[in-house]
Amino acid sequence: MKKNKVKRVFLIVLDSFGIGEMPDAEKYGDKGSNTLSAIVKSEKYNTPCLQKMGLFNIEGVQDLNMATKSPIGSFARLAEASNGKDTTIGHWEISGIISEKPLPTFPDGFPNDFLEEFSKKVGRGYLCNKPYSGTDVIRDFGEQHINSGDLIVYTSADSVFQIAAHEEIVPLDELYSYCETAREMLKGDKLGVGRVIARPFVGDIGNFTRTSNRHDYSLLPPSKTIMDELIENGYQTIGVGKIFDIFAGKGIQKTYKMKDNSDGMNITLSLMDEDFEGLCFVNLVDFDMKYGHRNDVDGYANAATEFDIQLEKMIKKMNKDDVLIVTADHGCDPSTPSTDHSREYVPMMIYGDTIKPGVNLGTRDSFSDIAKTISEILSTKGDFCGNSFLNKIVKN
Repeated sequence: MKKNKVKRVFLIVLDSFGIGEMPDAEKYGDKGSNTLSAIVKSEKYNTPCLQKMGLFNIEGVQDLNMATKSPIGSFARLAEASNGKDTTIGHWEISGIISEKPLPTFPDGFPNDFLEEFSKKVGRGYLCNKPYSGTDVIRDFGEQHINSGDLIVYTSADSVFQIAAHEEIVPLDELYSYCETAREMLKGDKLGVGRVIARPFVGDIGNFTRTSNRHDYSLLPPSKTIMDELIENGYQTIGVGKIFDIFAGKGIQKTYKMKDNSDGMNITLSLMDEDFEGLCFVNLVDFDMKYGHRNDVDGYANAATEFDIQLEKMIKKMNKDDVLIVTADHGCDPSTPSTDHSREYVPMMIYGDTIKPGVNLGTRDSFSDIAKTISEILSTKGDFCGNSFLNKIVKN
């Protein structure tokens, strides 16, 4: 294996943990959005570990007056260079792909000819076909679905085709099969959505709840990622949470599903005991799925507090040849009327024995700087978008 100082990089994405509107936010309907600013106002918010890593020293976040005098990590504010604000585009950019074209969205629902063909292929009818909140859609169409067996299909402001079905009406393997059919059909510039998502739910009429058996079927990344390059160079790549789904399995050798954020962090903490060289890529989706989209400020703040406790454990457990990066993929301000993602800057904090503390990297042009920096940390070519900032933060 390579004779460089660092063996393992742990990359944690706090899904939707934005830190303030980008200059073009108005174009996306997100003027004034600031996820972090919204949740720090909650009494449930307490993140001393993120604070000491430098979160509140980041450009633009300093306005919250919570900066620490001696951050243990180096830090930056990252702008999204891609045209979009969803999970797929954000993670692709973190991994080294900048998307100039946005993925297609369907504010008026999906075309009838597509849905009719889909319905014939799966042998079931469909309901809804509108942008809808995931919890509201099962409330409003759940009874009709149970009575008819028709699938609840819906979208959001993101590039997604979602199928909700009660687990007792449509068994999971059937639902997943329908999603695979939809994924095969939804391709090309006009129909090629970023994700097809299975949204199973349970419960009785008037009391439906979504289950953790969600499954995402993503487009294959259009070009090489940091994970592909690491594999080419003999490193291991591990995904925790929905990383495998986001990248349609491409570039992820081992995957670990999680029940919730806490479970995801416990899995990551246990992976620290394993002897591997390469990248452990973690997505913590609860911030977005359970709290951002549901406009639950206190729930989001409490999730940040709970994550912070586990982050402290992780830092204490790190080896001398480990590097930790904490970032996000977009915003989802729970304090705005919108329940959709928001076009925001994201934080980037990097920590490790080989990394200088307290270096302010300012505002950087792309999430892809993370991929480029990881490639330099692990001595690979970095044959993708982005600019490494390693030379500014590495200890000599």
